Amino acid sequence: MKKSIRPTLAFTLALMLGASLAPLAQGQELTGTLKHIKDTNTIVLGHRESSVPYSYFDNSQHVVGYSQDIALIIVEDIKKALGTPNLQVKLIPINAQNRIPLIQNGTINMECGGTTNNLERRKQADFSDTISITETRLLTKRDSNIHSFDDIVGKTVVVTAGTTSERYLKKYINDKKLNIVLISSRDHAESFLMVDTGRAAAFFMDADVLAGERAKSAHPDDYVITGEPQTHEAIACMLPKDDPAFKALVDKSIARIETDGETKALYTKWFMSPIPPKGINLNYPLSDSLKAVFNHPNDTSLDE
Repeated sequence: MKKSIRPTLAFTLALMLGASLAPLAQGQELTGTLKHIKDTNTIVLGHRESSVPYSYFDNSQHVVGYSQDIALIIVEDIKKALGTPNLQVKLIPINAQNRIPLIQNGTINMECGGTTNNLERRKQADFSDTISITETRLLTKRDSNIHSFDDIVGKTVVVTAGTTSERYLKKYINDKKLNIVLISSRDHAESFLMVDTGRAAAFFMDADVLAGERAKSAHPDDYVITGEPQTHEAIACMLPKDDPAFKALVDKSIARIETDGETKALYTKWFMSPIPPKGINLNYPLSDSLKAVFNHPNDTSLDE
């Protein structure tokens, strides 16, 4: 778990300046992502297609979710800071495999979709203050007799390709030399389908993602989330690497909504209330760890 809470510079600035995000100083030279956004009058957001409740399509193919709401709040603050009230927002669907390359090559300016901030990924991209904390467990059918990680030996387990869960479970199996067949799927919806159709005995992923897949199934009570938590992970928005001005503005926006209670309300909306498109309720309470983050915003990854 987290060794310490490291408030960001943006959090300190937010406390000093209050809730408002004033425009950048007149004449201040813009660089990097902020300059590109202002010059093109467009910000490009990467989003997930089926990562309930973080970022996903509803029945009308609108992007909705907890992370998406936060991303749009950040966009509004960027508009104010840049003095661009008519800033255009372009949405590009991404997945676990291509999200880092797309942020690296500038195709997207920011990705808020349930991505873990860890030391390995921070070699390739930067991350905002934490917006959620999750743990990895197993989803399986209620009658599977799988109750712990010992019970998946000799069985097939599915993970979503390109995720930290995939890398963790590969190492877990190799290190312990276990007889477990590991398969990878394109996205979370496909991973759940593997369990639903009997092609896999269990789906290993972040517990809140598992709760979302279970809740939106035709028969949620047929599935359980089980097994000892294997990892605890900080979820954040992914940003271009080595662009401190852009990161400071994003962090300042997140710190503002976390300390004023807005993010807690968003959490209740997406994790503890009926959500579109079917009115499902994840019933996934706010953890003490995430409460601490909301009180003291920080960008610490939990593997530091």
